Amino acid sequence: MNQVNILWIAVAILAFASPASSQTQKFGYVNSQALLAELPEVKQADATLQALQTQLEKKGQLMVQELETKYKELQRREQSGEISPKALEEEARKLKEQEAELGKYEQDVQRQLATRRQELLQPVIDKINNAIKQVATEMSFTYIFDSSAGMLLYAEESLDILTQVKGKLGI
Repeated sequence: MNQVNILWIAVAILAFASPASSQTQKFGYVNSQALLAELPEVKQADATLQALQTQLEKKGQLMVQELETKYKELQRREQSGEISPKALEEEARKLKEQEAELGKYEQDVQRQLATRRQELLQPVIDKINNAIKQVATEMSFTYIFDSSAGMLLYAEESLDILTQVKGKLGI
């Protein structure tokens, strides 16, 4: 190829690439944690979760008290000589099994709370994401960052869309 053809190809590439690169990208940000804290649905979900946690903890405390009572009774029986070494060993094994079940219960409580939290908050998160998407589209933003994630090092306050998202959410 001669130099003239290469020059024309380069000019053509620049001509086609130029309009695409001349489009400016518009960035915005929102603090999703501040937004979540203001939504009544989140406050209601937190209250529901707190009630569930209290209920599950009470059950766990009763299980612990029952296990402690059984350990004390077994210890009393051992000290008074009311139980043979073989029976003591068997009873101690049973109590260890109950202790392991208590550990499993505690893990199950954490799992239940996490699952319930997800169930309660997912519709709210979807609602927030939809409102953010609407505001971003209306204001022609290319990207919206979450300032609560700690990744936003600097941003012009005029790019904060929290007020507009609150408006979409009716708060």
